[in-house]
Amino acid sequence: MFHTPDYYHSISKRLSEVLDDIGVNENIVMKRRRAALLTETMDTITYRANGEQLTVYNLGSLSEGTTTLGLKSDLDILGCVDNSIVIQDWSEWTPGKPIYLMIQNEKTPPGYCLLQVLRPGAPLPVTVETGNDFVNDTQGRILMKNTVIKITMLGRQRQGPSAASPAQPGFRALDLVVAYPCKSWPQSARAWLHQQEVNTWPTAEMKRYAKSTKCFVVGVGSRASENAAFQWRISTSLAERCLMFNLNITQIKCYILMKMILKTYINVENLDHESYISSFMCKTVLFHCIASNPSCVWKECNILNCLNYCLFTLNNCLLNEHCPHFIDHENNLMAGKFSTEVKQQLLERLSTLIPFDGISLFGIQIDKLGERLQIKLNMINEVHHDIPLPDECTMDVTSSLLHNIAKTVLNIEKIGDGSLETLLQKVIQLKRYYRAGDMLEKTACRLLVPPLCTSIGSLIASQNIQINNTVSPQAITWIAAGLDSDVASSRLKLASIMYCVGNAERAALILSHIEEQYEIEVTAPICCCYNVMFYLKRGFARLSSQYGVEALKYIVAFCVKFFTWEINCVPHELQYEMFRSTQEDLLHRGEDDDWMDCAVVDSLPYLYFLQYKTNSLLQRPDEQQQALTKLGWVIRTERNLGHRETALNLLGQCMEQENRPADALQCYMSSLHLRERNNAARFHICRCLANTNS
Repeated sequence: MFHTPDYYHSISKRLSEVLDDIGVNENIVMKRRRAALLTETMDTITYRANGEQLTVYNLGSLSEGTTTLGLKSDLDILGCVDNSIVIQDWSEWTPGKPIYLMIQNEKTPPGYCLLQVLRPGAPLPVTVETGNDFVNDTQGRILMKNTVIKITMLGRQRQGPSAASPAQPGFRALDLVVAYPCKSWPQSARAWLHQQEVNTWPTAEMKRYAKSTKCFVVGVGSRASENAAFQWRISTSLAERCLMFNLNITQIKCYILMKMILKTYINVENLDHESYISSFMCKTVLFHCIASNPSCVWKECNILNCLNYCLFTLNNCLLNEHCPHFIDHENNLMAGKFSTEVKQQLLERLSTLIPFDGISLFGIQIDKLGERLQIKLNMINEVHHDIPLPDECTMDVTSSLLHNIAKTVLNIEKIGDGSLETLLQKVIQLKRYYRAGDMLEKTACRLLVPPLCTSIGSLIASQNIQINNTVSPQAITWIAAGLDSDVASSRLKLASIMYCVGNAERAALILSHIEEQYEIEVTAPICCCYNVMFYLKRGFARLSSQYGVEALKYIVAFCVKFFTWEINCVPHELQYEMFRSTQEDLLHRGEDDDWMDCAVVDSLPYLYFLQYKTNSLLQRPDEQQQALTKLGWVIRTERNLGHRETALNLLGQCMEQENRPADALQCYMSSLHLRERNNAARFHICRCLANTNS
């Protein structure tokens, strides 16, 4: 390490406090990690329940807890295709799965490999394979191109091995990588497992755990290679995540500061707007620095010195164009990464930061870090600066995590036809996972099962209503099992069923209970049918920071979704939504738009709509008008509605029933303005005009 000037300790302490304030503390780091592990478990279980052999891993800064709100880190997801396997040698061959032999030779760059296609029924190579995704090499082997992994998700572009969804206002950028699992660790990475560390980091225990993790191959070749289309990158991302999970808070803070410096001073105005020095390089540099220095160095009072050493090491890597991967040392992360011109440009920018005296931190605007540090050092007056308080940062982070978990819960119903057989099969699968799973899997199942139970009960009730206009005890039992999924949606389904069988008194009681529980300033409507901008409510943020995932029951309201099989549980006004699409509209759908075949409505508007209808049956005109007023009010004022156009369609039909055709048409036109295609408002306009002219 460098000689430490006296003022370094003072700045380091204040800098560490600033990072604490913006959410880089042990509490928030652990919350981020737990949320990431829970959502990846829920996603994996959801895929498995839908019959897909895919394991999901949340990787990168968000899962490690090595980010801040201002860094706006990408969401990195790796989907492991479990029904395929990559082997190192013939002794690992097993029958039944698509299987590939990893080939590494003098022509494959370190960290990369070729994949030879083998027969699934015998330990023999495939000799004939047709299609653009395969090639015959000079030795007669059938190799698989990395283009075989096709990611065609709507709105995402392929970037290397991933499908990329760019950041949009209110939404993170997403990188989705599809990978094949290796049966054992690649030979090139095994040396690291047995290497003796001088400073006991990583520890033997960390390496033992790392050895138990999977390795993957992802479909991208080396930039420095002429045969990039045939190459696959070897990934030890789970072992790297293990290392990140074992960093202390000073090391995490150092890494975050490196990323902030990179974003502010290094990766700006580069040619092609490319980030030539990646955050993964910074992470690798940090690993090397930790491994080569005693653990006693990494203290918060020494953070500036640690940062200086990391930047100096990064500069040396750049100077030599050599940044060895921490696990596979032969893999140079900077090989072919940039031209001589770009290298010189980067070196010039780094040279202004080394030695790092801390002054450059004042210029970092991310999370207002520079201003915060100057306030801590009494250099400027806090009164004149709009700086969020630490508690506000905590609430922003935790509310974002809870919102993401809530959306992940809804994914369980996104895939599938909504038939009774499909839903029951999902519940059976989740029951198996719960019985055999660890605490994380049990928590995931507890969150995923209730919405399915409600849908099963509603579907059975729909069948009952069709046969004899009653609801069986079996249907009620299933619905009851799902009532605590959230504040409102499951109970609204029950109220809807009671209304449809003419039991208005019971429906009114259920609706009254929902309204009591639904705190407007706290409860957050959550929808995952499509990307909906989420506006944070301070009440929601406050409670999400105090409680864990159990808060879903009390401060989240999912949208209410009826599959076509549940049509008899749906008032006729909402049934139109199941038939919203003309033949022309179908051409304007994306592959994630299956929800458009359902009747979907936000909880609060549906609550007031059902109150309007039940009070009409009960001949309570005052309460009916109050419900109508509230329905119009919530459409105007609730910013988080995912299906505002549907709420407007319901309001329009209420207006027609009030004999206010002009107001009804205004509602339908407003609805059509929000969603031009695949909108039942078109039918309502035609009907309303026909009735007006008749």
